[in-house]
Amino acid sequence: MSALSPYIYLVTPFITWLITGICKFCVNSVRAKQLAMSQIGYGGFPSNHSAIVSSMAALIAFKHGLDHPAFGVALTLAFIVVMDANSLRMKIAQHAQHINQLNQINQGPLLPPLRERIGHSKIEILGGIGMGILCALLMHNLTA
Repeated sequence: MSALSPYIYLVTPFITWLITGICKFCVNSVRAKQLAMSQIGYGGFPSNHSAIVSSMAALIAFKHGLDHPAFGVALTLAFIVVMDANSLRMKIAQHAQHINQLNQINQGPLLPPLRERIGHSKIEILGGIGMGILCALLMHNLTA
C-alpha cells in the first residue's frame, strides 16, 4: 500500500486534469505552430471535463468492480457531463458566434467578442474518455 492510497479518489481527478491540460496545450500549440496561451480553457482535444469524470468512473471500476453502486453513480455523472460537453456547450458556442456576428454588424459601441470555442466534438470527447481511463489505470497501478 502506497502513501497515496488513502487519497486516491481525491488525487486522481486532479492528476487527470493536469495531464489532460498539458496534452491539450501541446496539441493546440502544434496546431497553432506557436505556444497556444490564448486557447487555454474550454474546448479542444482532449476534453478535460470528459477525462476528469471518466477517470473517477474508471478508477471505481478498477478498484471495486462494475457492480459497485459507486460505479453506477460515477457513470451517470460522466454521462451527464459528456452529453453537456457535446450538446449544450456546442449550442452555447453557436450562440456566441451569432452574437459576435451581430456585434460586428452593429455600428454602435462594440462589446468584447465572446469566446466561440466552448463545446467539444465527439472525437475530443472520446479522447478525453480515453485519457481519463488511462490516468485511472495509472493511478490504480501506482496504489495497488
